Amino acid sequence: MAGNNRADIKIGAKVSIVLKQDQRSGKLTEGIVKNILTKSATHPHGIKVRLESGEVGRVKLVASE
Repeated sequence: MAGNNRADIKIGAKVSIVLKQDQRSGKLTEGIVKNILTKSATHPHGIKVRLESGEVGRVKLVASE
């Protein structure tokens, strides 16, 4: 599932994000959502989240349960 809709992303969900420094390469980082930082319902580049590891990036994929 793509990470463009805030409703699809829950705290504690496993996601793949792209970090700011990896936007050109598109390298994905996996982790567990700690906070959802984007306030709007949708975002064309992905909802911005903070992982439990402290990394911040935009969600590209949400792991299906």
